[in-house]
Amino acid sequence: MSIAIQEDWLRGSSMTEKFQHARDLGAEGVELWGAGLTEKVPEILAAMDSTGVRVAAIHHGRQRNLLDPDPDERERALKQLRESITNAVDLDAAGVVFVPTFGESVYPDLSPWMSAPELEVEMLYMHLRTLSDFSEAIGTNLYIEPIRRSETHLINRLEQAARITRRVNHPRVQVAADLADMMLEESDIPASLRAHGDCIKHVYLVDTVDLEVVAAALREIGYQGWTTLLGDNIEALRQAGFS
Repeated sequence: MSIAIQEDWLRGSSMTEKFQHARDLGAEGVELWGAGLTEKVPEILAAMDSTGVRVAAIHHGRQRNLLDPDPDERERALKQLRESITNAVDLDAAGVVFVPTFGESVYPDLSPWMSAPELEVEMLYMHLRTLSDFSEAIGTNLYIEPIRRSETHLINRLEQAARITRRVNHPRVQVAADLADMMLEESDIPASLRAHGDCIKHVYLVDTVDLEVVAAALREIGYQGWTTLLGDNIEALRQAGFS
């Protein structure tokens, strides 16, 4: 497992300074935010070259709503996500982490045919059919991130994201497990990691969980991807066996 740190935790007014800070902390990679990233790509490539620190992944973050009922807005959102995917390739990142939608549902409840969340999931499937092919064609990955209910109504637990990726059944579409959100949404974090280990290809860590137990669960499922620390205590990860 390789250790990365999210750019918010890095000091510096330039990308070179941020990557130097990551190197000094002992991280092997940096995770970047997707919004406004394209114009920074040349600077980031120079920072990578001068420090030897890689780009682990791109987090697409809060941009336009991929599942908006308005088709024009969906197309604008898809354009932004495709831009993040392209940037991931340019920066040799493992992939793009994305949350399909934030906030409350803006879809109608059409029960008993489909509830609003069911409609949104079907729309997500339709997007993933083309996004998976696009990712395959240019050589990167998409990671669906379940997050806490205060941030999104739609996908909050690993099992929900894993159900989607198993139905999509494409190696380029997998799951990002976020320990900070799992602490709020999962009753047994190690058990959930083990149950859905076949789908997990990116992991977010916080040092407020039992890192040794988490490391053991990840080794058990044969996890070999990036672990992005939401913090700067790299030494705690190394002591727990993340290296």
